[in-house]
Amino acid sequence: MDQRCLETSARLREQLQALLSGLSFERLIATGYGRNLARELFWAETLTEIRAHAMGVRSLFPEARTILDIGGQDSKAIALDPEGRIVKFEMNDRCAAGTGRFLEVMAEALSVELEELAELALNTDHAANISALCTVFAESEVVGLIGRGEELDRIARGIISSIVKRSLTLLNRISPVPPLVFTGGVARNRAVVKILEEELGFPVLVPEDPQITGALGAALYGMRI
Repeated sequence: MDQRCLETSARLREQLQALLSGLSFERLIATGYGRNLARELFWAETLTEIRAHAMGVRSLFPEARTILDIGGQDSKAIALDPEGRIVKFEMNDRCAAGTGRFLEVMAEALSVELEELAELALNTDHAANISALCTVFAESEVVGLIGRGEELDRIARGIISSIVKRSLTLLNRISPVPPLVFTGGVARNRAVVKILEEELGFPVLVPEDPQITGALGAALYGMRI
């Protein structure tokens, strides 16, 4: 399978054209934020993110009953019945808090890489309190904690705990049932996975490449006659 992954740029139109240049295909399925643009440019069929993630996850974990997806721009929780049908879903797509972008901003505030942020958070069991629900205000809290001399590992733990708390709020709206599959770029963060498991009280499943689950679901949908 030819797999191409690119960071989304501000020039999405040009990026889509370059991505598909030279490829031949019988059917094109687009999902995610750029799906309507792909339909406009390439007459692509579109599939909602919710359905794409459900199909992708169930292909990897047939026993999955709950999906938590945290990407760069939004987070979503999806409840599935035993047959894999979507029962209920909740999304947070109006604020960067609780998303990958939140972690990027916080890492920048601490002057560390995302990988180092996770390692710092795993160095301690004590989290600094970060109560702001807005990314901008949370960043101000972090700057204030740094100014007061708070240890970086505690701040990092507070940042990770903050994103987990927001995720749990989303999950609680759908009454999560294990097995729970965690997808999206944030699922690569070991600290988020560990603290999420501690809060849930049961282990979560993470795909080998958690960032392509939605694309996988769209591809599987495209294979249907």
